[in-house]
Amino acid sequence: MQAAINNQFPTQLRQWRRSRKRSQLDLSLDAGISQRHLSFLECGRSAPSRSMVLQLADALKLPLREQNALLISAGFVAAYRERQLDEAAMEPVRDALQRALDHHNPYPALVVDKAWNLLMANESLLGLFGMVDGLLESCQRICGDGPLNIVKLSFHPEGLRAHTQNWQLVALHLLNRLRREARETDSAELWALVNEVLNYDGVPDSWEQPDWEQTPEPVLSVEMRLDDIELRLFSMIASFGTAQDITADELRMELMFPADKPSRALLLARAAVN
Repeated sequence: MQAAINNQFPTQLRQWRRSRKRSQLDLSLDAGISQRHLSFLECGRSAPSRSMVLQLADALKLPLREQNALLISAGFVAAYRERQLDEAAMEPVRDALQRALDHHNPYPALVVDKAWNLLMANESLLGLFGMVDGLLESCQRICGDGPLNIVKLSFHPEGLRAHTQNWQLVALHLLNRLRREARETDSAELWALVNEVLNYDGVPDSWEQPDWEQTPEPVLSVEMRLDDIELRLFSMIASFGTAQDITADELRMELMFPADKPSRALLLARAAVN
């Protein structure tokens, strides 16, 4: 079904191809079309079919939200819905997430949306947050009436910064990741989040420019000190591989693991007591 014609498709297609650092030849090969046809699509000499838009979006590895936008720019209706996580149709998604969170105890785990807003957390993570005096009150000041945002909480001087012993290393890694996500999705919301945390007190001015040259460790551990307890944790990110809904496509689950034996023993001991 085709809606009113929108002449933005050629421009958006070119922008996405260039942001992905792909030549016309590269993209045409991945999409299974001729370079000549792709050139005609980019200059507006040819109009794409709905299936061609989706074919190109898949070759560009666009998230579902951006696939919808590309369809609309070509004059077609969106292909994917955006349901709220608490809707009845999302019950299998919620159930899968909750099972994974519960199964990961006694290690911390959480679920965030594309803007790093906290949606779900397991008992272990909530227990660690509860160990930080005044953290819940700080969350209200940092995030206001909005959802608890993990990036803001990590960067703000009243958040977890004072409890993260290797904060500069962890924060710079997180900032670079956030920038990559903003660039890959062209998300105004993510760019606004980047700008907000860069303006927090104590964030180095040098971080205004992305540091793509840092040499990463194989796995970066977050070194936390909560009262007299020290924890070293690293994380894995999981997502739905067959999402057909925008909300499900943008969900991320972060599973944290102990980075050393003392941290593992501490988390196991806390679970046994609780």
